[in-house]
Amino acid sequence: MGLALPAAAMDQLANYLDLLVKWNRVYNLTAIRDEAKLVSHHVLDSLAVASHLPDGNVVDVGSGAGLPGIPIAISCPGREVTLLDSNHKKTAFLKQAITELGLVTARVLTERVEAYRPADPYKTVISRAFSDLADFIKLAGHLCASDGVMIAMKGLHPHEEIAQLPSTWKVEKVVRLEIPQLEASRHLVFMQPISTTAAY
Repeated sequence: MGLALPAAAMDQLANYLDLLVKWNRVYNLTAIRDEAKLVSHHVLDSLAVASHLPDGNVVDVGSGAGLPGIPIAISCPGREVTLLDSNHKKTAFLKQAITELGLVTARVLTERVEAYRPADPYKTVISRAFSDLADFIKLAGHLCASDGVMIAMKGLHPHEEIAQLPSTWKVEKVVRLEIPQLEASRHLVFMQPISTTAAY
């Protein structure tokens, strides 16, 4: 995948998978139980995003089991990563994970995205949990800096969803990802506010 991972990353990723499997038995963090599929569908899928991120802080909206936020935090250890989810069981797992993995620049917030009002907006707002792009912008657009970007992780190229975007936002680019061991279509949709007074 062309990623230059930090020295500790492989151990951290292995430990994250162990934690995910362990907690998943009780908390149902992900429907995937097979460890090989956890690697391809979750970890590699999330790592593929890392090299496409602009500089600056990141918020993972609807983080769930920490995807893509925890792999991003592992692969980019100097980056501030916020894991945002409203589910208390999932954020309990996330807090335990970032503690055990030593992710000192990651933090967890138990909050509904539409109610969260950060003191400073984020350069990158990312999610793979939203059903469509318009909802993502409506509920999370206020988290994005005026010079920031919202990144939606999608499967097939979402032509119809792009056509439904509000007029105050534009698609900067769509990047097709190649994920090892994953025979499925993956795309990143980069969206930016057209003006600093974007309506959400």
